[in-house]
Amino acid sequence: MTQIRFATPADVPQILGFVRELAEFEREPDAVLATEPMLEAALFGPRPAAEAVIAEDADGAPLGFALFFQNFSTWTGLPGMYLEDLYVTPAARGAGVGKALLRHLADIAVTRGYARFEWSVLDWNQPAIDFYRAMGAVGMDEWTVQRVTGDALAKLAGR
Repeated sequence: MTQIRFATPADVPQILGFVRELAEFEREPDAVLATEPMLEAALFGPRPAAEAVIAEDADGAPLGFALFFQNFSTWTGLPGMYLEDLYVTPAARGAGVGKALLRHLADIAVTRGYARFEWSVLDWNQPAIDFYRAMGAVGMDEWTVQRVTGDALAKLAGR
């Protein structure tokens, strides 16, 4: 049986481990720049930027996590939830952990009065796309993500 709970500061090392495993899976093992102090500040500092939940088995062993944050829609006039990362350990895949995490997050979104629950998925990850579609997700194929980082971000800021 999967139990899901909000993360605590003691979970930061496990969360960072999950993030690194996810980066490996997504073929970007060297892209993780986050450190434990950075995650702790982002999740539990004076102005948290995100929240996380941990999925565990009946014995308390970690099976996966989800990290999310509030966004806002000017069209609905309401906040929403953006799922940044969802990760389930390879040994726990296919056992309903991912579905349990998504349902838990959907419940948080509904309880908080959010209008939307959104996330991105890599276009090559067909098993995940199929899983999300089976859960009722609709692809926003007409939208593309735009990103500015590093030197381009500094240049855009006029620095």
